[in-house]
Amino acid sequence: MATGFDPSGRLPDFFTNTGTSSFTQFLSQAAPEMLPGRRPLPPGLSGDVAPHGTTIVAIATADGVVMAGDRRATMGNLIASRDIRKVHPADSYSLIGIAGTAGIGIELIRLFQVELEHYEKIEGAMLSLDGKANRLAAMVRGNLGAAMQGLAVVPLFAGFDLSPADPARAGRIFSFDVAGGLYEETGYEAIGSGSLFAKSALKKRYRAGVSTADAITLAVEALYDAADDDTATGGPDVTRKIYPVVMTATANGTQRLSDEEITTVAERVVQGRMENPGG
Repeated sequence: MATGFDPSGRLPDFFTNTGTSSFTQFLSQAAPEMLPGRRPLPPGLSGDVAPHGTTIVAIATADGVVMAGDRRATMGNLIASRDIRKVHPADSYSLIGIAGTAGIGIELIRLFQVELEHYEKIEGAMLSLDGKANRLAAMVRGNLGAAMQGLAVVPLFAGFDLSPADPARAGRIFSFDVAGGLYEETGYEAIGSGSLFAKSALKKRYRAGVSTADAITLAVEALYDAADDDTATGGPDVTRKIYPVVMTATANGTQRLSDEEITTVAERVVQGRMENPGG
């Protein structure tokens, strides 16, 4: 039972008062055991018994941002899932992707989505992009205890800034460390076990002001390169028709590429590698 409940069934005051605009802060009062970082864990490391997901890339474009993630989750040397979805809309103008412990990462995404929606309903306005990134950093920091036991989650956050200081950089990307450290990236970023190879690919191909269409191709190529060298990253699965999840955030909002659109891009990338395996 959540803390503070009256045995008679009456709701505590914090349910009926307006209270805080932070849903996670409200949850810490109403039901702290529901927060990922507040659950008791057995002693020892637990990372090897939970599926892990990688790899996520984000690219700033002339119109906003593109974020893409592969579909594989692993548990040790086993493939736990071939079609997990690691990239989601955070709200109408921002995207979030996760690497690390898959179950906690998906829960973190859902909690963050509710956090942003709750703020809008209480305050009657949308958080700034910096405000969203700071809220997410606090949530990551709250999972530090579990992270130290092997259940770490690291997100990648990107979005279209409705009030940018520099109109030429309306698409912004934020990365985090396991302790909740927040860092704004320039141009592109990748997280997960295949991030080293994905960023190496983007380093040679990325150009400032790239179009959204070209950035989508760059993202799929970067994931292909990551899968080529990292066993935890899944490449395009032509046999099963499983391809990366690719989303965009622009002035028109967030949008996920349809199955037909991503199939066209992925198969074009695969065909190109048939002719030139090294890219």
